[in-house]
Amino acid sequence: MKKAAELVFIPCAGVGHVISTVEIAKLLVSREDHLFITVLVMKAPFDSKGNDACTEYCITQASDRIKFINLPQPDVDFLNMTRSNFRKSFFESHKPYVRDAVTKLLAGSSESSTPGLAGFVIDMFCTTMIDVANEFEVPTYIFFTSNAGFLGLVFHLQMIHDEHDVVIADLKDSDSELVLPSFVNPVPIKALPSILLEKEEAIPFLNYARRFRETKGILINTFSDLEPHALRSLDSYGKIPPVYPVGPLLKGESDDNNPRGSDQAGREILKWLDDQLPSSVVFLCFGSMGSFGEDQLKEIACALEHSGHRFLWSIRCPPPKGKITHPSDYADPAAILPEGFLERTAGIGKVIGWAPQVAVLAHPAVGGFVSHCGWNSILESLWFGVPVATWPMYSEQQMNAFEMVKELELAVKISVDYGWDFYNSGQEEQMVLSAQEIERGVREVMEHDSAIRKKVNEMSEMCKKALMDGGSSYSSLGRFIDQIFL
Repeated sequence: MKKAAELVFIPCAGVGHVISTVEIAKLLVSREDHLFITVLVMKAPFDSKGNDACTEYCITQASDRIKFINLPQPDVDFLNMTRSNFRKSFFESHKPYVRDAVTKLLAGSSESSTPGLAGFVIDMFCTTMIDVANEFEVPTYIFFTSNAGFLGLVFHLQMIHDEHDVVIADLKDSDSELVLPSFVNPVPIKALPSILLEKEEAIPFLNYARRFRETKGILINTFSDLEPHALRSLDSYGKIPPVYPVGPLLKGESDDNNPRGSDQAGREILKWLDDQLPSSVVFLCFGSMGSFGEDQLKEIACALEHSGHRFLWSIRCPPPKGKITHPSDYADPAAILPEGFLERTAGIGKVIGWAPQVAVLAHPAVGGFVSHCGWNSILESLWFGVPVATWPMYSEQQMNAFEMVKELELAVKISVDYGWDFYNSGQEEQMVLSAQEIERGVREVMEHDSAIRKKVNEMSEMCKKALMDGGSSYSSLGRFIDQIFL
């Protein structure tokens, strides 16, 4: 008889990572009755709003077989650290709390009827927790929250550094292109995440790839029909653990109703969409950390007004310079938008702050999505068959945009510039895209009979089939579950 098993999940601090981690936890327990999951939640030191959002979300997702433990915040001064030192210190300082939490978990599982610890499933950035899993003599699995193309890049940079002493940061300011096994097309150096083009900052990423190789498997939030070439290419990186494509993992529409106490605002947004024609609205939203300065907001406003398309536009107020936290809603959007814009567009548009993104993308009135290209957002848009106009802002979003536009031909491009460093640049240093560029992208993404819209609709069907019984991700998750109970 199969014995009950417990997995300890450790997501990276941050709404996007926590949500996708919880979604795979829910999927696992729905597939296997003998599986129990404990999620250890870290709190970001600079981001009270994001921490509150994670806490509220986790409370709503707890069940008999998924429980959450909020780890204490370390008594460490992270304020004046470099980015790479912060990342290392943040996760290292949580090791004792993880160790204590797992020890207590095991102490409460001494009876034969309770589940035994079967392993750790850790976020792609939490590789130092492999050491803790080794102390408990259980295997570690990686949950890679981005795509297979990016996973291939990480392995590639580690391999050429260790085997050929190639440092990609030496090409930082060049117009060179990088030939990567995980991409059919050469990737511009400028499309790489800016952190990989700084020698000191890139070192931890190379170490992530080295430590990935120590684990027993890599779960990845993608699916075979979306990235067939990238997934096949992973075999070219030497000895790596089995890769399990288990996506797309999405937050449910019902979970989007009250993530930050904004249920009334969410209902008003959806009510407005109810009054619009099918596929008539372009939705602009730039993620939990996305915001623009006043000059760029005015260019976007001008583009929307001239395009004539109906629009739902989420705008956020940038955090104070030098502070890494979630943007907030503007108290008075009219004060930073062109004079009279809200009055002139009252019949066709709606300007909002926070947006219930999944519920909006699911609405039949939405026909296009101007997005920062976070991987979760891309998967959500594909699931609901909404074409994306790409406007990458930071992290690996530049590569996501390149993959969607050039590699997969599933999106149109608005932004023509890669490499803006979200964490090292102030809002005033952002490149300002012109109204003409933005309007062109809006018109293109809203074309009703475009080849891209057709491909996105086809991929939407493939998303759903991947998770059905017999689908590629369904089968891949089954292989992972079998591995747990070996």
